[in-house]
Amino acid sequence: MAGANSQKNFVVIVVSVVLLGMVALQLFKQVPVGRVAVATLFGNAQANGYEQGMHFPVNPLYRWTMFDARQQTHQETANVPSQDQLQTKIDVSVQYRIDGAMAPDILEQTGDAATVVRVHLIPALRSLLREQGKSIKRAEDFFLEETQVNLQTALEEGLRDHLGPKGVIVSAVLIRDITLPPFIVQAIEQKKEREQAVERERAELERVRTELQQEVARAEAGREAADQEAARVRILADAQAYEITQINNAVSNNPAYIQLQSLEALKAISKDPASKVYFLDGSSPSPLPLMHLGDPQGTQR
Repeated sequence: MAGANSQKNFVVIVVSVVLLGMVALQLFKQVPVGRVAVATLFGNAQANGYEQGMHFPVNPLYRWTMFDARQQTHQETANVPSQDQLQTKIDVSVQYRIDGAMAPDILEQTGDAATVVRVHLIPALRSLLREQGKSIKRAEDFFLEETQVNLQTALEEGLRDHLGPKGVIVSAVLIRDITLPPFIVQAIEQKKEREQAVERERAELERVRTELQQEVARAEAGREAADQEAARVRILADAQAYEITQINNAVSNNPAYIQLQSLEALKAISKDPASKVYFLDGSSPSPLPLMHLGDPQGTQR
């Protein structure tokens, strides 16, 4: 009997230790990094949340709801009508985070983080996109840089004003893509092709104009070269005429020059075996006809 009682006591002690250990563990609460824990007791949310780290002691009867307070991104695609009644598909990204200090209020008024996005962020974003589209006259204006900047700024300000009191901090709104209706995209592409064709024609005209200018410049250079060559020829001709005139004047005023040239001619003739010399008047002091050229008396004989 004593052995049985001691064994029963041992079991009771072990069970008690286990139960005490389980109860002791319930007194500790570890919150992961970047999270905020909200405790509820009998359906009532506690006023203060529990930030990351170890917390002791806590009521073991608490029920816990975790909020991720780190940076999050929500992507949304919406068809936005403009004033021309055309639908433009816009892809946007909203960067946001849950305000940890407001986590108890968020849980009490809305629910967990996923519910906040579904109930508050998405409807507000879609509504703002539609409202901004009403200020755009034509769908293709969405491609204008000014339009995109104004759209992004309006979305950021509108979401911050709407979501801030609800515990959502919006840091940025980014426009990822804009897709116009297909027929507008086709019209824009055709317009670009026409503009490119005009640019090619303009470039070709500029090339032809440049070539014509070069041809004119070459022709002008050739004309100037011809004028210079003609002037040079005229100068040479004038020089040769002047030379001939001077020689004629010198010859006419110097009969001895003619006789000297005649002697030189006879000398050259005498050296040529094939040359023949004819004496016109053998009794004359100047039997050869060239010897009396330039002699006034010789011209009379």
